[in-house]
Amino acid sequence: MFERFTDRARLVVKGAQQEARQLGQSYIGTEHLLLAILHLDSGIAHDVLIEVGTSYDSVRRALLDVDSRQWDGPDDAEALESIGIDLNAVKAKLEEAFGPGVLDEPIPAKRGWFGRPRRPAPPVGHLPFTPRSKMVLELGLREALALKHKHIGTERLLLGLIREGGVAAKVLTERGIDLKRLRDKTIEATKNNEGG
Repeated sequence: MFERFTDRARLVVKGAQQEARQLGQSYIGTEHLLLAILHLDSGIAHDVLIEVGTSYDSVRRALLDVDSRQWDGPDDAEALESIGIDLNAVKAKLEEAFGPGVLDEPIPAKRGWFGRPRRPAPPVGHLPFTPRSKMVLELGLREALALKHKHIGTERLLLGLIREGGVAAKVLTERGIDLKRLRDKTIEATKNNEGG
């Protein structure tokens, strides 16, 4: 599949790994692909995202504000509720027993020699793609085939991100971006300019 990627789309995949490392994460999620698209200085996907009012800095800030690892999994409250556990009631009981905000407190840093806090080791080697980010790459291929294009450019990756609905899509919608409008603009830009 990667032989069909344009040079810019390959830069996005490589850049996503770098973005994940910079955020201290040991996986490549949809949010890292979005950041890598925005980190490019041009291209159809980059230009469309800028046009609808988002930027690399604003997305990165949003990811730093909220632990994005929570977003790639199923909604915990919903999953627990399906088996008869009320997460809000559990949280209330814990706060009643141990004090308000007990679940919000950070875990103390592990201590190394001489009582100094140990830094977590940076991830080494190739970082794995989450199932959702793998799906984005596959959806990018499907979008290219649906539009009868032979190559997968950044715009197809953006269409895959929109369609997949993971962290990247949630960050965009939380920033007030209408995903249907973004999809329409991306398809329109793709038709006007082949090869981004």
